[in-house]
Amino acid sequence: MDAAIIKNKIYEVRGQKVMLDFDLAELYETETKYLKRAVKQNIKKFPSDFMFELTKIEFEGLRCNFSTSKRGGIRYMPFAFTEHGLTMLASVLNSSKAIEVNITIVRTFISIRNYINKHKNLSEQINELRIEMQKEFGERDVQLASIYDALENLLDKNEDEMEQRLKWEH
Repeated sequence: MDAAIIKNKIYEVRGQKVMLDFDLAELYETETKYLKRAVKQNIKKFPSDFMFELTKIEFEGLRCNFSTSKRGGIRYMPFAFTEHGLTMLASVLNSSKAIEVNITIVRTFISIRNYINKHKNLSEQINELRIEMQKEFGERDVQLASIYDALENLLDKNEDEMEQRLKWEH
């Protein structure tokens, strides 16, 4: 299973990284109705911080991220699974394919979280450095501006490298 494929199926909804039931069904090589049935039969394992149903507005907002022709006839709003919900889903769907896919999904979520944390800390350090340098040298210093630009370019380059690494890791 390719981590880059999984990464493209992770969306942000309600401030959380989630995966949708129809994408998971595709990855697990099953139909969405069977995945939903298994979840509904084990609904106590899926509290609202593990899984929630999208509203029509949320779904319409995400629709631009995937092919509308394939999803055009849905009757029920998709379930969105958080990282914890995906882990629980692995216990409900016990096929070898589900286990294989879930391992890759969890690794992808961990890679994304580590990347965000790493760059968040670096970004905070750059901002602290900028504030200190501006106090010491004044805001008009052209050299400082070029240093900040170079650091931001480095962050962008690291982001591109991380995406490439995710494609080849798994």
